[in-house]
Amino acid sequence: MSATTPGTPAMLELRDVQTFYGHIHALKGVSLEVHAGEIVTLIGANGAGKSTTLKTISGLLSPRAGEVIFEGKRINGMPAHKVAATGIAQSPEGRRVFPRMSVLENLEMGAFIHKGVDNADIDRVFGLFPRLKERIHQKAGTLSGGEQQMLAIGRALMSKPRLLLLDEPSMGLAPILVEQIFDIVKAVNEQGTPVLLVEQNALMALSIAHRGYVIQTGEIVLADDAQALMRNDLVRKAYLGED
Repeated sequence: MSATTPGTPAMLELRDVQTFYGHIHALKGVSLEVHAGEIVTLIGANGAGKSTTLKTISGLLSPRAGEVIFEGKRINGMPAHKVAATGIAQSPEGRRVFPRMSVLENLEMGAFIHKGVDNADIDRVFGLFPRLKERIHQKAGTLSGGEQQMLAIGRALMSKPRLLLLDEPSMGLAPILVEQIFDIVKAVNEQGTPVLLVEQNALMALSIAHRGYVIQTGEIVLADDAQALMRNDLVRKAYLGED
């Protein structure tokens, strides 16, 4: 069931977005919406355009055509740091923590747009990720893959985002850690932060999402409630490993 109220405007809207890498046409008219209160997932195979979509939203890539609208304002073409200042935070694919900095220093870096660290935000992150509190002074590069993923999400939350973008949070993690990460994503959403989740693990993503989109070779080919997508024959065969 969707968390949206019928007729409410979208918090984030992509309208016919066309993004290129040089001459390579990566996004071919992508349109999607995220409303307040939602977890929306974007699923697809490697190279389908999932990460490109997030990079286009966050200002790391600029579309050649189309619009990215956040809370009623056009943000495409803005540099990434200005997009972050609007309230969009991204936890990137591959975690990209600062390996020589401690857990605490990494979290403090996440609060850079506020020009100061709010201890209540650190307490919130440690409440979601108790393991990080246990390793507060440990260098990030010595953490396990799961702990680094927790740190990457926690660092993004330190900016007090109005919208959280998550890029492949389950990549390379053991199944038990994948479940923990997705439980935490759900908890973050229940605390009031909308989430746009890019994932190859379609089953886990759809199990916590309200709605989902399926992207293939840069085009949205399906959009529906998450439960409906889990019952869709194409999704079941292509992404859930069912015959």
